[in-house]
Amino acid sequence: MADRLAPKKRTLLSDRLHPEYGQTVRTYLAHIGIETRTFGHRPDGTADPQQAAQALAAGASSIVVQHPNFFGGVEDIEALAAAAKQAGAHLIVAMNEPIALGLLKPPGAQGADIVVGEAQGLGVPLSFGGPYLGFLAARAPFMRHMPGRLVGEAKDVDGRRGYVLTLSTREQHIRREKATSNICTNEGLCALTASIFMATLGKSGMMELARHNHAKAAYARTRLEAVPGLQFPEPAPFFNEFVVRLKGSASDAVRRLAGKGLLAGLPLSRYFPDRDRDLLVCVTEMNPKAEIDRLADEIGRL
Repeated sequence: MADRLAPKKRTLLSDRLHPEYGQTVRTYLAHIGIETRTFGHRPDGTADPQQAAQALAAGASSIVVQHPNFFGGVEDIEALAAAAKQAGAHLIVAMNEPIALGLLKPPGAQGADIVVGEAQGLGVPLSFGGPYLGFLAARAPFMRHMPGRLVGEAKDVDGRRGYVLTLSTREQHIRREKATSNICTNEGLCALTASIFMATLGKSGMMELARHNHAKAAYARTRLEAVPGLQFPEPAPFFNEFVVRLKGSASDAVRRLAGKGLLAGLPLSRYFPDRDRDLLVCVTEMNPKAEIDRLADEIGRL
């Protein structure tokens, strides 16, 4: 979409983006001739607008950042938007924690051109891997460029080239007896659930929920900072996630704590082998104080 708006055949990805997001983007773009490059971060762990500007000098249709980023840091969206605008590129912001918008200024109000994200946190319950609720928003002048149906190339029984609606199982698109589901019905149900969730909370309720998330995460960070030997390599302001560097292997710690009934966090060695001691911790309104205290105490005993 951004490349249609400003054809450069190149996009820049922040190295603070979720690694799986980056892998997915590269998979899609590699087959339509759009190059991907990565730009670095500042010492506090957030995307560096100056490095973004330097990378944009070579030409790019867009830059992509996650907010808050994969490591929990709150990004400087306005500075990144200014860098993109200066280079004639578009800023794409990915948000996987919609509750954060109860406290943080919306990306669009900070200069973002396209915002994508995950709204599952708005009351959509998970069961065996789903469902999730993705969203896509853009500035009004770009609405006509928003992607609709995915069309893929295929061959018919005689080997002739044809085009089909990819990932579509709507009854009116394929033989009715072969239909397996109606995905639009499921999307509508998820959207309705999220709408009821937000309407029930209201404007002040969303803000209060976001404050609970941040306050409990801040309390967890304070409790862990009191544990001797722990370090915090990502000092940027955070919402409800942060990185703690343990005294030993984070993977081993997670396994040991799981045996005590605690889901401690995500070992970053899953994506970064050189960060064996780093653990990404997330605390939400669902975690009571006693549970946070127990986590800190158990980590202190490792």
